[in-house]
Amino acid sequence: MKFTMSKLAVCAAIGLVLPLAAQAQIPRTESVAGAKLYIAEPANGASIKGPVKVVMGLSGMGVAPAGTDYPETGHHHILVNVDPVPPADAVIPADDKHRHFGKGQTETMLTLPPGKHTLQLLFGDKNHVPHNPPLLSEKVSITVLP
Repeated sequence: MKFTMSKLAVCAAIGLVLPLAAQAQIPRTESVAGAKLYIAEPANGASIKGPVKVVMGLSGMGVAPAGTDYPETGHHHILVNVDPVPPADAVIPADDKHRHFGKGQTETMLTLPPGKHTLQLLFGDKNHVPHNPPLLSEKVSITVLP
């Protein structure tokens, strides 16, 4: 491929802009001081025949669907066997290990394979970004029975 001066100038500009874009911070929503996120069910150490009912608890803030711009709210994400926790300044991934509940759900049934698992909640704002500071529950360890 033959490069002309204009193509070289464009490539140079892109080379300067991309690193700056990568450093840009995603805006974060403030959490409420004293707010607490917790897993009400299942209990830590439980042995359960699947599917696993998970009840998500929150005090000090409210639950709202993703995309809802309402003060002091957010929505739940369940981290399944996740270590370390996703970065606080990035969008929470959406996959089998990072379950999104963007409709404002506060409970769900999880189908997990038999064996030991950890569950942890991470509260996300309207854009699926953790609050500042992040609201993270304690980890719950469970065993799913065959």
